[in-house]
Amino acid sequence: MSTIIATNKKAFRDYQIFESVEAGIELKGSEVKSFRSRKADFADSFARVENGQVILYNMHISPYAEASYLNVAEKRPRRLLLHKKEIDKLAIRVNQSGFTLIPLKAFFNERGYAKITLALCKGKRLYDKRDDIKKRETELKIKRITRNRG
Repeated sequence: MSTIIATNKKAFRDYQIFESVEAGIELKGSEVKSFRSRKADFADSFARVENGQVILYNMHISPYAEASYLNVAEKRPRRLLLHKKEIDKLAIRVNQSGFTLIPLKAFFNERGYAKITLALCKGKRLYDKRDDIKKRETELKIKRITRNRG
């Protein structure tokens, strides 16, 4: 059973998600302990494909208090670990189709490795968000009506 560390709730609201892929994340020293204690945040984070590598930007991992001078920068760029074919596929989709790479969730898998679910997304327009809200409200109304009937 995987342990979920953080989720990016804004990604589901602000982006239309087309495809997702699971990637390892390269953490240094005390970051692992801080990550394990769920002190990670995805606010405004994104990923880019640069020089055949996927780099995650703006992910905040709080410094581990007991690490003293060995702490690293909180919002440093972190490398994501993917197979070469997956990186090439993502690079093609991002460059040609105008997609964005957004992290959805961070977790530890069954074997204890830190992982990130990365998604190919396109930004939603304001009217798309309004449509989603309308759909959600109508589904809730239908559920309430059917619940009260039976």
